[in-house]
Amino acid sequence: MSVFSVEPKEGGAVTTQAVEDICKVFGITLKDEEKEDYRKLLAVFDESAQELMAMPDYIPQVDLERFPRNDVHQVPRERNTHGAWAWRCSIKDIQQNDGLLAGKTVVLKDMISVKDVPMLMGTEFVSGFVPNMDATVTTRILEAGGHLLGKAVCENLCHSGTSHSAPTGVVDNPYCKGCSSGGSSSGSGVLVALGEADMSIGADQGGSVRIPATNCGIVGFKPTFGLIPYTGCGSNEPTNDHLGPMTRTVLENALLLQAVAGNDNIDDRSFPAPAPEKIPRYYTNLKDSKGPQDLTGLKIGIIKESLEVPVLDERVKDLFRDAVKGFEEAGATVEEISIPIHKKGPTIWTGVSKTGGYLTKLYGAPGHRSHNMHELNSLILEALHSQSGWDNAYSASKNIYLNGVWAEQRHPALLAKATNLSRQLRDSYDTALKQYDVLVTPTLPYVATSHPEPGAPPLEQIKKQLGLTSNTCQFNLSGHPALTLPMGMLKPKEGPAAGHEGVKLPVGLQIIGKWWDEEMVYRAAYAWELDHEWKKIGMDS
Repeated sequence: MSVFSVEPKEGGAVTTQAVEDICKVFGITLKDEEKEDYRKLLAVFDESAQELMAMPDYIPQVDLERFPRNDVHQVPRERNTHGAWAWRCSIKDIQQNDGLLAGKTVVLKDMISVKDVPMLMGTEFVSGFVPNMDATVTTRILEAGGHLLGKAVCENLCHSGTSHSAPTGVVDNPYCKGCSSGGSSSGSGVLVALGEADMSIGADQGGSVRIPATNCGIVGFKPTFGLIPYTGCGSNEPTNDHLGPMTRTVLENALLLQAVAGNDNIDDRSFPAPAPEKIPRYYTNLKDSKGPQDLTGLKIGIIKESLEVPVLDERVKDLFRDAVKGFEEAGATVEEISIPIHKKGPTIWTGVSKTGGYLTKLYGAPGHRSHNMHELNSLILEALHSQSGWDNAYSASKNIYLNGVWAEQRHPALLAKATNLSRQLRDSYDTALKQYDVLVTPTLPYVATSHPEPGAPPLEQIKKQLGLTSNTCQFNLSGHPALTLPMGMLKPKEGPAAGHEGVKLPVGLQIIGKWWDEEMVYRAAYAWELDHEWKKIGMDS
């Protein structure tokens, strides 16, 4: 270790008793003759910490003259028909801008920073947070000519796969009020599906882009880990964190990814990605592709275990089987492949997301080169240590904190073991992808469920998403690009629309590719989309 002084100033806060209190945390004692030495060492550290905290912070600058914040306001419930808007605003380039996103309207999931626009994060656990910076994706959207319309409701601290957990109220499915739009990027899915915005950036830690995209009948893409910088976004667990484009079509999805992808030299998760100017022209290449519906020579592997999920609706399986025939009709070879560890993916993901998520909320994801929103972390830490904060936390958030403390006490090696096994998961998919160009699964095992009753106990809330991420969370751990697109519609089995003849809910097809091979994923998805009218598929089921 390196120290710069061993003689603290007189009158500091560090006493011998303070050192002894720290030792009690570990259940140990110091030798009497050593106590004063360690008191001095702790005191000089405290002085250094105070000096550092008094320094001005180093925050990414925002060009408010070029991108002024206009008309920032919350939307009254009567004008927020599906509960999907968190905040409205109007932010766009005042200069002439003919960039990739010129003429496109965009909303952001409400855990992505926009300077001077409040960030609710779908929770009352913490309140009053207003970012002092724009996230990298925010800046890139504006620089590409996009018109930012506001923030879409995010489920409570991103801790729900269904859309009932935000204190602003439920976010209703665009095809059936009273049913889930999926979470945690719930508002993003709804606003894009309804056409209230052209596109959105969501965040995906276990399926949170792909779940609402599926439930809302749009295209959602969790790209390769780190392809979109996470700078300026609320983190759940840094190795699971992904941002992803949500759009109505595959082509629009490629357009948005092309605009926001690439290393930002801040977030170390993005460091392996190419610089923005070297990113593949996803949209341009796809739009200009010759014979886009011809998949001759493409090899597609169906993950066998994805069809053995205990909660998988047989109708979803049948729809999926029919959907993959479309790849064969386009010239691709389709085969089943067994990846046994796929079934263990949710267990491994739980070990990382629950323990790592707990530590991230406490300490702000240490060990990464990035910009830390320490003001937000301080609010979370303060709320966690107050009864009123705890009482305002969502049931899944409370569960994560309880799980995290239990893991620290009873399974201290859990996060390390899960991290190692996540690498095995990645290697297993990589092995399969040496044989196949892409892999496919049903995205979700069942159609959107109804909202739980207001005030429902924790188990009733959480049961609504039982097994929901059985085929999505694995790819957050492995980092592979995974896209969902709608492949048909099915009648709900429960909830307010069950038995209503005219109500059908979307079902999703998931396509997984090699690291950094988003173009192959887009090629397969675009070919399928062009050849199918998904809203007419499965209508009688």
